[in-house]
Amino acid sequence: MTGLLVLTAVPAEAEAVRAGLADPTVTVRAIGVGPAVAGAATARLLALAEAAGRPYRAVVSAGIAGGFAGRAPVGATVLASHSIAADLGAESPDGFIPVDELGMPAEFLGGGPVIEADPALLGGLRAALPAAVVGAVLTVSTVTGTAASATALTDRHPDAVAEAMEGYAVAVAATQAGVPFAELRTISNPIGPRDRDGWRMREAFTALTRAARTLP
Repeated sequence: MTGLLVLTAVPAEAEAVRAGLADPTVTVRAIGVGPAVAGAATARLLALAEAAGRPYRAVVSAGIAGGFAGRAPVGATVLASHSIAADLGAESPDGFIPVDELGMPAEFLGGGPVIEADPALLGGLRAALPAAVVGAVLTVSTVTGTAASATALTDRHPDAVAEAMEGYAVAVAATQAGVPFAELRTISNPIGPRDRDGWRMREAFTALTRAARTLP
């Protein structure tokens, strides 16, 4: 068995993680933006490692994210208690219906729209990052850009602290491969009306490098 696999969406995130690593056995890869490419790339990397007889001991989805106001401020580090496919389901006149409530057989749901972080892996991260905010991290295909959408998400997910675009997909691939999974994010912007001028990328990347020093 080989070391930890840390997966980010883009190279800048991967560079921030590498800048903080103290363990040379940790592998960091930028795998692309969004659930489709993240899930496919994670599955491929895990399969190749297993075929080579050197499976990874755990997978961490890492990077920057938006934080829900009042729950995860800009610059904060967030650990996912569970990763949620927040827009996987159906619209209806009465509101959004999660995919697990649509009557599909459980075996077709890939573990369901909510995947919990591995308790031991999450516990190690929490011990190393005691100031981190812990809660649900939502995975979306479309980044939230209005106050109405942000409110709808917080109403549906009262324990959600952040949103990103890859964590759930990485979690599905890791779960199906039998590899422990966790998600770590640092906050660059509040979730709500889209305002690039309000994003604090430098603070988020600095926090990501700092968090990477503690990876188990």
